[in-house]
Order: sequence, then structure tokens, then C-alpha cells
Amino acid sequence: MTSRIPRDSRLRLVRPRPLAAAPSAVNERRPRRPAPRPPEGTPAPAELARMARSGLAAAARVARWADNALGPGKDAATTDGKATLSDTTAERAASDLGLTIDRIRADWDTARLAGLVEVHGGSARPGWRLRAWDRDDSAVLRGWVALFDAWSLASPEPGDQEHAAVAEVVSAMPQVLSFLQLSAGPVPVEQLLDLLRQRVTELRTERCEVPYNAGAEPTAPVAPVLPVDADPAEPAQDAELAPLLDWALHALAAVGALTCGAGQATLTPLGNWAVWVKLEQICVAAQSPAGNIEQSAEGMLRGCAQLRPNAARAEYRAWLAARTVGSAVTELLLAARGDDALLRGLAFEALRVVGAPAEPDVRAVVDEPALRPYALLWLAEHDGIDPEDAHEVLTREEATWLWVDTAAAVADHGEAPMLVRHLESALQPTVPALLTEVRAVGHPRTVQVLVALAAAHPDPALAKAVRRAAFQVHTGGS
Repeated sequence: MTSRIPRDSRLRLVRPRPLAAAPSAVNERRPRRPAPRPPEGTPAPAELARMARSGLAAAARVARWADNALGPGKDAATTDGKATLSDTTAERAASDLGLTIDRIRADWDTARLAGLVEVHGGSARPGWRLRAWDRDDSAVLRGWVALFDAWSLASPEPGDQEHAAVAEVVSAMPQVLSFLQLSAGPVPVEQLLDLLRQRVTELRTERCEVPYNAGAEPTAPVAPVLPVDADPAEPAQDAELAPLLDWALHALAAVGALTCGAGQATLTPLGNWAVWVKLEQICVAAQSPAGNIEQSAEGMLRGCAQLRPNAARAEYRAWLAARTVGSAVTELLLAARGDDALLRGLAFEALRVVGAPAEPDVRAVVDEPALRPYALLWLAEHDGIDPEDAHEVLTREEATWLWVDTAAAVADHGEAPMLVRHLESALQPTVPALLTEVRAVGHPRTVQVLVALAAAHPDPALAKAVRRAAFQVHTGGS
């Protein structure tokens, strides 16, 4: 008596579907939150885009020159492998545009930070924002916000200050900018210095820092008498922070986020709008059912696991808005290195929201076997390859490894029918071919995945073959 079910079940070649897009009982649609309105007096988006175009006109001019003069088949822009202009190229641009070499280099760096020029490894090319610069206001505003986020890179940091102190000020400036935005007008620099000092003190307290002389032997009292509410550390701290605050304010002024003068600082309309957008992102996440702002990267990703893609991306954006880019990327990659395959995939979805600033860190993990397929797909999409075609950059072994890793995520967090449907995304045309290649890639979760698949599949013959393959992998047989 023979089975009417074919023993060599053919697999349909279909595009893999992201796990976050899988339907689930918890993915019920919630009523949309009304779109928040910007503060009264905020210019319309078209006017904000006009301001951004005006502020970035010089950077766009250099980017267009590079597009025309350094396109495919023409001279290269760089020689040092860091996508910085070579001396020859800088001199040529200065001659063609009638500018100084220093001005050319500054505008080139601004263009890179704003995404008008995209850096890929040791080369640079025109960014998609440059293509859409004259017709897409949202592209212009996103470019300006990218520059605003990178304000600390737009101006050289003070050479006479410790790097740790500079990093503290950069971490504390979001609170200073929030205060400026909420003040809705000029704020004395002395008041900002007091706020900065408080925030830096909080950061040091969180790290449990103590003064270097905390353990010193007590000596005879020689300190002058101070008022009861005076803090003897404040004058020294002010002397340390005052020049750094001055640097930060002028760096933010250089990107067009605020103006300084007469001992006061005021956000520009663009700066006011950008800070409001980031505050709104944080508030949305704080009020959402997930509310993952205060979570670690791993906790945030677990909270987003059952959200639909758009809702998850909103959580990613809010979580990122509350952190510096560098620390956020480091946290996400640390979560991706864990044992949970679902978090690995979600971490790279969050890194897609980060965009270009994450590229160096993603490139740095390409040689890690567990992260390599995800990193290659991320880099392919970042380089402009359509997400539907990005899988073509993977070798057969890498694609099979990714299939097993994704199956592990489904086995841990999904339902049995979903694991069966996952067969459809395999590259191999038959189940025997799939099992052969799965056993060869050496994924650490291979046995668990095969056992779960055998238990879930309704075809007894296929389930038996999968169980046999799992046993052979477990015992090291062939």
C-alpha cells in the first residue's frame, strides 16, 4: 500500500518573509494616535526644507561637482581608503568652483554627514538624497537632521580637552537642547552651563565615579569658609565645562541648529523643529503599549518581537532618539551576538533604521559567522540593492545558514504551521537537497531545528526523513 503523498516534496521558491511581519493574535490593529502638531509658530515643512536647502547649498554644490567630475569611469575622489578627498581632487574642485581647498574639504565633509555623499568602504558616491534634492522636501529635511545628529563631528573638538570630558558633554547636550526647545526663546549661556554641570554630574554618578583624592589621608583644614549651600567642586567643574559648552554651542550653530550672541543661545526654526521631533518620538514610545525607551537593546527587541513592522520601526526610532548613535549600535550588535536568533534578525532591522552611521560597525562584524549573512544583506541594501534582490549577495552556504538561523527563531517564538511554511523560503528545490546542505553548514541549532520541523510537518514520510537527518547530525553520522 503506497502513500498518496509524494515522498520527495518539492519546495516552491518564494521570497522569505520577515518574522516581524508574521500574523499573530497579538498583532491586532490598534487605533492610530492622532498625528501630533508641531509647536505654534513652527514653519511649514516646505519652508523648513527651503531653510535646509539654503544651509546646505554649499555642500550640495560640491556633491554635484563630484557627481559630474568623479563619476564612474572618471577620476577617483579618494586615495587614502577613508573616502576623504585626495589633495589632487581637492585642488581640482577648488579651481573649478572658485573656492579655497579648506572650504572644499569642509563642504565635502558636510555633504557626507548629510547623506549627499555616501561612503562605502574606501570609496564615495552621490547619495540618493542628492538625486531627490530639488523635488523631495522630506529627503532634504532628513539630510539636515542627519547633519544635526552628527553636530559633534561637524566641528573639530577642542584639542586641549580630555576625550572623556568631550564625550560627557556630547552625551549631556540632548538635555540642553530639550531645555532650549521648551524655553521657546533665548536662554542665557550661564543657565545652560548650570544645566550642563548638573547633567554631567548625573552621568558621573551613574558610573559611580569618585574624586581621585577621595581616599587621601585627611589633612589640616585649610579650605576657605564657604556658604552653606556652596559646592566647592562647582568652580573647577565650570572652568572645565565652560569651554566645552562654548564648543558645543558653536558646533550646533555651524550646522544651523541655533544662534549664539550677547551671552545667549536660541534655537533656529530648523533646530526647534528637529528637537521637537525627537522629543515627540520619545513621548510616543513612552505612551505606547510597548514603551521600550528605558530598556536595554535586548529588552527593547523582545518588546518589539510581536509588533507589526511599522509599529516596531516606530519603537526603534524612539529608542534610538534617546541614545547616542555609537552606544545604540554597540548595544544592538551585542544583542545580535546572543543565542536568540529572533533578536539577531530584529537587531539588524533596528540597524536599518540607524542607516549610514551604522555602516562601519556593520562592516566590522562581517567576519563573525553568526552575523555575516545579516551584515551582508544590510550592506547590500545600504549600497542601493533592492531588498528583494539583496539575498543574491549570499553564497549558497551563507543562505542556508541564514535559513537555519531563521528557522531557529520560528521554532523558539513561532507556531508549528509557520515553521512548515518556512520550508517554502529555502533555496534548495527538494527536501533531501535541503537536508544535505543544512547538515553541511554546521549551524549550532541544526538538530533542534530539524527536530522541531519533524514534529510540526504533517507529512509522515517527510517528517521521518527530517528526524533521521537530525539524528545523524546529533551523532556525527553521514
